[in-house]
Amino acid sequence: MAAENTAPTSTEYIVHHLSHLSTTKQDFIVDFSVVNVDTLFFSLACLGLTLFLLHRAARRATAGVPGRFQSFVEMLVELVEEQSRSIVHGDRSFIAPLALTVFIWIVFMNAIDLIPVDLFPWIALNVFHIEYLRPLPTADLNGTIGMSMGVLVLMIYYGVKIKGAGGWVHELFTAPFGAHPALWPFNFLLNLIEYAAKTVSLGMRLFGNMYAGELLFFLIALLGGHIALSGQGVLMGIGHVIAGTAWLLFHILIVLLQAFIFMMLTLVYIGQSHEAH
Repeated sequence: MAAENTAPTSTEYIVHHLSHLSTTKQDFIVDFSVVNVDTLFFSLACLGLTLFLLHRAARRATAGVPGRFQSFVEMLVELVEEQSRSIVHGDRSFIAPLALTVFIWIVFMNAIDLIPVDLFPWIALNVFHIEYLRPLPTADLNGTIGMSMGVLVLMIYYGVKIKGAGGWVHELFTAPFGAHPALWPFNFLLNLIEYAAKTVSLGMRLFGNMYAGELLFFLIALLGGHIALSGQGVLMGIGHVIAGTAWLLFHILIVLLQAFIFMMLTLVYIGQSHEAH
């Protein structure tokens, strides 16, 4: 697309913006040899920003009258602590900070979608000569499933930690139908399905909402380009600005809501690992 002087079609524009900066071309639905470098880069960049801000807030915390930044962070900490206290009945010294980090991290990743869709690809192409770049990590299923698999690991870890390895395995084969040996295969299969369903639904929920929002921003950008090229007048231009602004304001709610839902489900799933059937 960069080598052509003519404007791309709508399909070419969307396909180009949905293409990742990858190590190699993906040939199968599941291909572990492919690494989406842009998803990895922006995910780690947002995580680094999250940890930096939290570390800065902790170092600058004072016992006196807090500033606006400290007050905002303390509000978030109290919100997450209250939610974790009501869901997880056990030691929360690691779980509550984890939930806070996950919430802020996902907010930062989702907020990339609020930046004009052509800004990062334009910088990548004209400054770094990178043709494909997709900066929104949560619109990549690989990224969201990767995070949900991290939650799966924590579910298993806390299940073993709280109940012991023997207790966790025993529950895996005896819940929910009972301890009779004839029921062991059904219990085991149902528990495996439950773990898989939690993992897939957690990642798919975040991915689906952010992917849909990303596509709408692409369509609004295409509408503006069509108006500019066709010269359809001021009223159409105003309509484009209104549509873009309205979706931007609504999408801010989606950005925060999806991060909150992911955090809450993380707490719920870890909390369920503390409970015995």
